[in-house]
Amino acid sequence: MTTKVDTVLRGPDSYSLARRAIEEMESAGVWPTPVNFELWLHYLDNPGSALSDEIRRLLAAREPFSDATSELLATEHLPRGQLTEQIRDAGRVLDNELSSVAEAISDAHKSSVAYGVTLADASQSMETSGDPAQLKVLVSGLSTATKRVKLQNASLEKRLETSTQEVVRLREHLEQVRRDAMTDALTNLANRKAFDEYLESACTQARNTGGSLALAVIDIDHFKRFNDTWGHQTGDQVLRYVASVMARIASEPRFAARYGGEEFTIIFPAEAIDSVEAALEDIRKEIGSRGLRRRSTNDELGAVTISIGVAELSEGEKATALLERADSALYASKHGGRNRLTRAETLDRAAA
Repeated sequence: MTTKVDTVLRGPDSYSLARRAIEEMESAGVWPTPVNFELWLHYLDNPGSALSDEIRRLLAAREPFSDATSELLATEHLPRGQLTEQIRDAGRVLDNELSSVAEAISDAHKSSVAYGVTLADASQSMETSGDPAQLKVLVSGLSTATKRVKLQNASLEKRLETSTQEVVRLREHLEQVRRDAMTDALTNLANRKAFDEYLESACTQARNTGGSLALAVIDIDHFKRFNDTWGHQTGDQVLRYVASVMARIASEPRFAARYGGEEFTIIFPAEAIDSVEAALEDIRKEIGSRGLRRRSTNDELGAVTISIGVAELSEGEKATALLERADSALYASKHGGRNRLTRAETLDRAAA
């Protein structure tokens, strides 16, 4: 779940924000634990948030910033804490549903046992009694017991139906939570966590099947200049534009992700390298073909270009090694003049 702070920490203002967080914590006498550091980053980066209001209140009241206080703030206000709480809530609801169903099944079982005893007693009484009046009473009792069991079964069936619907709803909710946890909030592409998992799985599958796999690493050229000149909001506009082009051209089974900051990745499973290069060139050319304008002022921003490095998975190669080679190819594109694509295999042959 990528936040605005995640974006800032991979940009030119990252060290400035980190230094301010440490200085502010030291001034307030707050220990720079990982949780506190994350809280202070969000506090400083978004002064109008509910988290910032609560931290200001605690500081003004000179309340101690204990570990318990930090954990409570993290749970209530940090994205990861909120995600954990959502999962806990779903677990509690599911536990209640299962307990309710178990109780309903237990009641139905008891009712069925009692009905069996009633039938056995009635059968025995019919065998020994010839009195019509007594038989009539027995039949009436059986009818009442049968209706009671029928109602009990109907109630159980209704309860099971309701619980099934609730479990389906919970499953859909948890699936949405999982998707949110794997999605970059700014660009709606997959995030770094989703990329890491998918690349590892794709490499394993390619090694097991002998299939091909290619990885591209893409970086926006001179992105720092956009941020420094026009501000982070315009920088975010550029990121969303690049991501939209990638998402359209790199659709399934290709896998596009925001790796961090202005860097993106695309995984190409079971695709010939010529096709991979053609798709990447389409992305590079389309992104560079449009002159962007600042939404708020309509100022011309000029064209955006990207540099690309791409590598094919070698036999027995691990995901980390593939990523390193694609990164090296990207580095070559950057130092070769930018706005170009470089294949890692070309560098390997040149170095041999």
